[in-house]
Amino acid sequence: MPYHLYDAITLKTSAKRAQAVIVSSKFEYEDALEFGIAKEKIHIIPMGVEVGEIKKDQTATEQLQILFVGRIARVRRLELLLQAVSQLSFPFHLTIVGGEEKTSSVTRAGYLNELKQLTKQLSLENKVKYVGKKTPSELKTLYQWADIFVYPSLYENFGQPLLEAAAHGLPLISTSVGIARDIIIEGETGYQISGKPEEIKERIESLRDSNLRFQMGKRIQNEVKNRFDWDNIMNQYMNLYRSL
Repeated sequence: MPYHLYDAITLKTSAKRAQAVIVSSKFEYEDALEFGIAKEKIHIIPMGVEVGEIKKDQTATEQLQILFVGRIARVRRLELLLQAVSQLSFPFHLTIVGGEEKTSSVTRAGYLNELKQLTKQLSLENKVKYVGKKTPSELKTLYQWADIFVYPSLYENFGQPLLEAAAHGLPLISTSVGIARDIIIEGETGYQISGKPEEIKERIESLRDSNLRFQMGKRIQNEVKNRFDWDNIMNQYMNLYRSL
């Protein structure tokens, strides 16, 4: 409600007077259209990421390493991920990275504690680990260690962890939010999901195959390198500025 009130008072003047409006994904592009920005003013220039080489062992490991990275907030719907992995019948370990943060002033607190209680109820204490916030170097290690990245979020403007995971060669299982819509090629770089626990579980099961994971990871990393490398992103900004 405060956002709608602000828009009504300002008449969306800043956005409407701008010569160009930059959005970071197709998802934000649609939001900008709905906001009332003229189509010809909107330019999609995503955030960039540094892409390294895939350094993963293609041999099957004893435990499938599942990773989530992001702010721990109700909109991320991590309870769905917990419910999904509780149905898996093979060895796995889920690492959840991030601290609890409220996404709005009206969001109820205590979500992280609720997730930990659910973890106990589902008898997942030895299979799920909450590691809190991590530094960039610590995150890099976690991305390199993981096998797949799962992101059941309800809403996302961009979703930087999705891009970071893809840059590290991780197949993605994600709802159709933010940058997921731009980088997930169904069955080739990952899977887009509705968020139902049974569906998440089935997609995780399909990625038990280490050869499939490696091929998907290589494909998605190449996609990211070609489209989201920082040199490419900065050239897009410079070309736009020069055109105005």
